[in-house]
Amino acid sequence: MTSTLQPATTTEAVRRPDRWPALSVLVLAVLLVAVDATVLGLATPYISEDLEPSGTQLLWIGDVYSFVIAGLLVSMGSLGDRIGRKRILLVGATAFGLISVLNAYATSPETMIAARALLGVAGATLMPATLALIRNLFHDPRERSLAVGIWGATASAGTAVGPIVGGFLLEHFWWGSVFLINLPVMVVLVVVGVKTLPESRNPDHGPWDLVSVTLSLVGVIAVVYAVKEVAGHGPTWGTLAAAVLGAAALYGFVRRQFALPVPLLDMRLFRRRGFSGAVLADLLTVLGMSGLVFFLSQYLQSVQGRRPLEAGLAELPAAVGAVTAGLLAGRVARRFSVRAVVSGGLAAIGLALAALTTVTGTTGYPLLGAALLVVGVGAGFSFTVTADVILSSVPKDRAGAASAVSETAYELGAALGIALLGSIVTGVYRGFAAPAGTPEQAHESLGGAVEAAGHLPPAAGAEMLASAREAFVDGLAVASGVGAAVLLAAAVAAWFLLRGQRLETAG
Repeated sequence: MTSTLQPATTTEAVRRPDRWPALSVLVLAVLLVAVDATVLGLATPYISEDLEPSGTQLLWIGDVYSFVIAGLLVSMGSLGDRIGRKRILLVGATAFGLISVLNAYATSPETMIAARALLGVAGATLMPATLALIRNLFHDPRERSLAVGIWGATASAGTAVGPIVGGFLLEHFWWGSVFLINLPVMVVLVVVGVKTLPESRNPDHGPWDLVSVTLSLVGVIAVVYAVKEVAGHGPTWGTLAAAVLGAAALYGFVRRQFALPVPLLDMRLFRRRGFSGAVLADLLTVLGMSGLVFFLSQYLQSVQGRRPLEAGLAELPAAVGAVTAGLLAGRVARRFSVRAVVSGGLAAIGLALAALTTVTGTTGYPLLGAALLVVGVGAGFSFTVTADVILSSVPKDRAGAASAVSETAYELGAALGIALLGSIVTGVYRGFAAPAGTPEQAHESLGGAVEAAGHLPPAAGAEMLASAREAFVDGLAVASGVGAAVLLAAAVAAWFLLRGQRLETAG
C-alpha cells in the first residue's frame, strides 16, 4: 500500500509550484546567520579597542552565541516539529533582527556577552527549521540534493558578503553598524516568508518536555564551559564541578529520551551508522576550523595591517570555493561515493591548515589565498553531503529534530573549537616579552596591545607591538597545526563510518 502511493506523493511534491520561491526564503535565513557570524570576527579588533574586554571576555563574546545555540538547537528543532516550522522560523527571524540592535549598541563587555547569548536563543530557531522545511518541500532526492547545495552555498556566500559589507561599514561607520545589516534581511524574510512558506509539523507529536530542554541546555553549556576553562587556565575544582554537572545532565537527558513515549530527540537515530558518521564529521570539521575562522580577521588586520574591507576581500576565496563545491557536491557524491567526497574534503582542509602553520607576520597573500580556497572547497563538499545524508536518513515528520542534531554538532564544534584553539592562541600570546611599563591589557588580547601601544613612548610601543604580533602569529600557527590533526583524524573516521553510504537516486 505504502509503496503504491509513494510515487504519487513524490510527484506531487516535485511539482509543487512554490517550492523554489520558498527555498529563497529559507536561504535568506541562512544568510542572516552566516553574515552575523562573519562580521563579528571582522569587528573584533574594534570591539576590543572600544569595550576593552579581557582576553577571557573576548573569547566569551566570540563563543557564547555558539554555547547557547548548541544547547537549544535540539529543543527548538523539536519545538518546530510540534508547533510548526514556518511559525518558529518567522518568530525566530523577527527576534534575531531585533536582538541584533542590542548587539549594535552594547556599551560594555558584559552587555555584549548578554546580547550575543540572546541572539543564540533566536538563532537556535532558524537553522533546524530551514533544513526541515527543505526536507518537506523537496521529496525527490536529486532536487533535495540541489536544494541542500543551494542552502549550503548561501551560507558560504554569507561568509563572503559579511566581511565585504562589514569591512565597508567599519571603514565608514562605528563597529555596531555591522550588526544592523541583519534588519533589512529580516524584514524581507518575514514579509516574503509569510506568503510563500508552507506550514509543516509532526502530526504525532507529544508534549514539549521542559525537563529535557533544561537538561540539554545545562549539559551542553556546562561541558563546553569546563573544556574552555581547562584549556585556558588549567583544571580547577570549579571546572571539575562544571564538567560533572554537564555530564550528569547529558546522561539524564539521554536516559529520559529513552523513557519518554514521544522523546524530544529520538536517540535511535544514532543507531544508523551513516547518520552518526555524518554528525561526527560535522562536529570535528567545525572544531578544527573554528579557531582559524575566529582569529584570521585579527591576523589580517592587527598583524598585517590590512583595512577592514581589504581583510574581508582577502577571505573571499574560501566562500567562492565553498559555493562552487556545495552546488556540485550531490552530483559528485553520486558519481563516486559519499565517503570519498566527505573524507576527501576533510583531508583537503587538514592539509590546508597544515600549510598555515608556516605563516609569519609577513606571509604573502598567495599562500593565504590558496589555503583558504582549499578550505572552502573541502568544507563545501563535506558539509553539503553530510547534510543530505542526515536529511535522507529520517522520516519527514522527524526532519526538524534530525536537522537540529546536525546543527548542534556544527555549533558545538564551533564552541569547542573557539574554546580549545582560541585558548591555545591566547595562551601562547600572553607569554610575549614586553618592555617594562607595558599595561596588563596588552597581554589580554592583540587589540589591547594595539591600544596600549599608543600610550607608550614610540620606541617602547613599537617594540611591544612587534613582540605581541609575533606571539599572536606563533599561537595561530600552533592552533592551525592542532586543527590540521583534528581534520585528518576526522577524514579517517569518516572513511570508515560512511562505508557503503550512498545518496538516494530516485524518489
